[in-house]
Amino acid sequence: MGELSSLYEKEKELLAGKEYKGLSRIDGPLVFLKKTHPVGYKELVELTDRDGKQRLGMVLDTSDEAVVVQVFEGTSGLTMPGTSVRFKGEPLTLPVTEAMLGRVFNGLGKPLDGGPEAIGDKYLDVNGLPVNPVARQYPRDFIQTGISVIDGMNTLIRGQKLPIFSGNGLPHNELAAQITRQARIRGNKSNFAVVFAAMGVKHDVARFFKDSFERSGVLDRVALFLSLADDPSIERTITPRTALTLAEHLAYDCGMHVLVVMTDMANYCESLREISTLRGEIPSRKGYPGYLYSDLAELYERSGMIKGVEGSITQLPILTMPNDDISHPIPDLTGYITEGQIVFERDMYSRGIYPPVAGLPSLSRLMKDGIGEDMTRWDHPHLASQLFASYSYVKDVRNLASVIGEEELTELDHQYMQFGEAFEQKFVAQKSDENRTIEQTLDLAWEVLSILPIEELTRVTEDELAEYYGC
Repeated sequence: MGELSSLYEKEKELLAGKEYKGLSRIDGPLVFLKKTHPVGYKELVELTDRDGKQRLGMVLDTSDEAVVVQVFEGTSGLTMPGTSVRFKGEPLTLPVTEAMLGRVFNGLGKPLDGGPEAIGDKYLDVNGLPVNPVARQYPRDFIQTGISVIDGMNTLIRGQKLPIFSGNGLPHNELAAQITRQARIRGNKSNFAVVFAAMGVKHDVARFFKDSFERSGVLDRVALFLSLADDPSIERTITPRTALTLAEHLAYDCGMHVLVVMTDMANYCESLREISTLRGEIPSRKGYPGYLYSDLAELYERSGMIKGVEGSITQLPILTMPNDDISHPIPDLTGYITEGQIVFERDMYSRGIYPPVAGLPSLSRLMKDGIGEDMTRWDHPHLASQLFASYSYVKDVRNLASVIGEEELTELDHQYMQFGEAFEQKFVAQKSDENRTIEQTLDLAWEVLSILPIEELTRVTEDELAEYYGC
């Protein structure tokens, strides 16, 4: 076995040094080669143009007849006869180190802040390593974001993947930056870090994130990976993978609790669709490739906790729903993979409510296991249930009022209307720099619920009513 392994390594080294001159075809960000040696799927490729400038690519498809390579920096300036190609014999790797916190990188992990390239403690495959499902630990620890509608009703749990479904023009960037600034594990003094991946964002958006973190003094515990709108779109497909690779090192090697924020996943999926179209694949729903679900799952499942390992990875992916359509393939498939969603409502935004989080479509499936006594507060589970129930009735009353008019409503219905207004303006709405503790959030919830008659609060206990109602 030792001799076979040695022979394999020698052959791989020999082939990795073999260079091919000329391309058979260039199509968008893809290049095609024929008559190569056997190469591996997602193998790293080094391309050199006729001026000697090098750029990296990755094998997308391989067969006996041809090899398809996606070029991360784009194919502009490449010519078919003047380009040489060398297969590296290994996947794309990222040098990872804790010193990358406080730095800004592009989608491939190259510095954008003027600093030196990272000298890694180790080099990790950006595609990640599979995690044995049996080794996973069930998420239970509460993460306080300081945002009442999330902490109180859609609680984020350490190790969870909880996406934000937004729309064009809605303040998802502001919410992402606020969560990054304020998120912390309650009662935990251990290391906490944030890895932020932005895909296809404009320059002003990238500057907003960087300035926001610098002003608040949290940049030293944040690593930013920015793939800008004028960068090659193909780079967006690798950006979340490089970000998650660093997160895995910080969590599983350095014992840190890492929050990964990824925006905008819609731009990532558009790049997948572009590549799929160029490859001539049979399209699925809305033209997206049939493997969109498995590709997204490959990213989202890189979150969680592992038994015996102190660190953890929590994901907060953000996507803009085309035409605010929650049944669109991107949010639809994301909802199947993740543990809930936070949904933005355009009507609330038009009424000046920030964050415009819709109360009823939003949910956190792991919330029940991370709240209550010794985690948040003993009244939290019943209180959240009561908020959902009461606000649901508010929606029914508003629909009724739109038909018969508010003057025809009963006295109880008017109280519910008053509660709904207070709930949105006092509990949901808050400033973009306002950081509420979980105690403040729950006290606010009781304050707005106290507008309703006590006999209407059927989902909380007598003891909870005695201690908090009307206070």
